[in-house]
Amino acid sequence: MRLSAIGLVMVALFSAIYPAGENPGAVFLMIWPGSRPTALGGAFTAVADDATATYYNIGGLGFQNRGAITLQHANWLPGLYPGMYYEFLGATRSLRQKGTLGFNIIYLTTGRTEVINEQGEYLGEYNTFDIAATIGYGYKVLPKLSTGVSFKFIYSFLVPDWVFLVMQKELGNISGGVGTTWALDMGLLYKPFPFLSVGAALQNLGPNIAYTTSGASDPLPRMLRIGLNYMPIQSKLFRLSLIPEMTKVLVGMFYDPEDTLTFSQELSYEYKEAWKSFGIELTYYDFLSARLGYFEDLTGARGGVRIKDKDDREQYLSLPEFLFTKHGGKLDKIGLTFGGGIRFKKFAFDISLDHLIYDFSTDNYKFSFSYQF
Repeated sequence: MRLSAIGLVMVALFSAIYPAGENPGAVFLMIWPGSRPTALGGAFTAVADDATATYYNIGGLGFQNRGAITLQHANWLPGLYPGMYYEFLGATRSLRQKGTLGFNIIYLTTGRTEVINEQGEYLGEYNTFDIAATIGYGYKVLPKLSTGVSFKFIYSFLVPDWVFLVMQKELGNISGGVGTTWALDMGLLYKPFPFLSVGAALQNLGPNIAYTTSGASDPLPRMLRIGLNYMPIQSKLFRLSLIPEMTKVLVGMFYDPEDTLTFSQELSYEYKEAWKSFGIELTYYDFLSARLGYFEDLTGARGGVRIKDKDDREQYLSLPEFLFTKHGGKLDKIGLTFGGGIRFKKFAFDISLDHLIYDFSTDNYKFSFSYQF
């Protein structure tokens, strides 16, 4: 990857430029791991039945009575940065009647970055990367209710010190391109009926992350996830799951510096800004699975329904707005995700694609290999 020196530092210190409460840091924690959850539009909080539960809902571990391992590789958003990829390793271990332990590690890199000054001179290169390591525990407190908590360590390497030394003329006395912090996740999974489960999770509750020596910091991407998993068909031949979910980024909630909105207007805005997902999973003989998802983040212009008017101007609508309100545009794109998987005995292989939720041309494959023991 090649960036100008000034552009490089702007990327590296992006979160320090904006006031806390508006934009979170360590945004790699918001990327969906696992091919199966990704194919479902990220709707997995009320499912949480494999090793990716260590990310989506640590409370799901209490219902897992077997160990599991999941490995995932993704060429994440090569249309944005060709050298970027995203890795996930998750594992769980059942302690029988004493709960279940879980672990995961997430790694993201944007690839090699060349440092070039304003005169066009090549000064060197380096690799940016982010790592988060999580360990957690889930326990079934009641026959139909499980809860869990996890601790994660976060390390973000954006700009090495030598870049600031060789770029003093352009950057002045700015320094600091590495951030570390920690966070907690908490989750619940409730199964009131064999055909229905309800999940909720609070994620990334911890101190801010700072990249500069000035002390400026940014909040972690603290999120609340709430989802349902309705299973109308559970026969030996077929299983069908319908999975709606809402994710709310808690950073900057009710931010109204002009104090012009009523409380009901603020609630309406916060609901509209929340991410909405809906996943459908159909499994045949516990062997072959097909998955389809829908995702919308209207504020971030990701997913949803994109329409174009007669002047080729774009507008993003929620799915209900597109279906049930009048609008003067034609359908251009829908934020769909999809994928499938094959399971043989204790092994499973899954693939997903979610490139349609992005507003630029890219490929976005995720491959996962899982093992249960």
